[in-house]
Amino acid sequence: MKVIKDLPEFDRPREKLLSKGPMALSDSELLAILIGSGMKGTNALSLATKILRKVDLRSDKLDVDSLEEIPGVGPAKAARIAAAFELVRRHLQREGARVREAKDVLPFVQQIREKHQEYFVCLSLNGANEVIENRVVTVGLLDSNQVHPREVYADPLTDRAASIIVAHNHPSGTLEASPEDIALTDRLVRAGKLLGIPLLDHIIVTKRGYLSLKQAGYL
Repeated sequence: MKVIKDLPEFDRPREKLLSKGPMALSDSELLAILIGSGMKGTNALSLATKILRKVDLRSDKLDVDSLEEIPGVGPAKAARIAAAFELVRRHLQREGARVREAKDVLPFVQQIREKHQEYFVCLSLNGANEVIENRVVTVGLLDSNQVHPREVYADPLTDRAASIIVAHNHPSGTLEASPEDIALTDRLVRAGKLLGIPLLDHIIVTKRGYLSLKQAGYL
């Protein structure tokens, strides 16, 4: 197996990028530059190709553990790849990401729809309803999750958010608001009024769809 430096200079990913620009490179070549080096018997380009075959880099949350299962990908390479793709994901989300209705929230919560634990997330919005930040507030166990308004509003206050939208998944798959969901929504509405950061909606998501508590008349 040839190492990268044994390839003709015009075929080396880094040199190719510098001379022709990133658009001229394949996905494997771009990833090879990112990981830097391969391992004995496998150069960076071949390793990048293996990674692309085995790991879905399009996923909202890249699975670092899956990366580390690939021979030649240790913690440092896995962290580098995950960090790069998370940075891109965040910038893509922020650019022109304006929430006009409940379905506009779905790209921001796609990663929790199939989780087996209950994830509660909060989106901070500016005055134009553009997403400033998207954070996981708590992770519960199966169908139980304890959420307090102070935990939800701590980061939006720092963000100087104009409003928030919260969402959580139902691992059971049911698209009905539980009494606990309704009670929490009411607490968040009241807290938002006191803080001047209103709650615009509370979205419940599952593998098969979503429920807007605002549209359902609970908010």
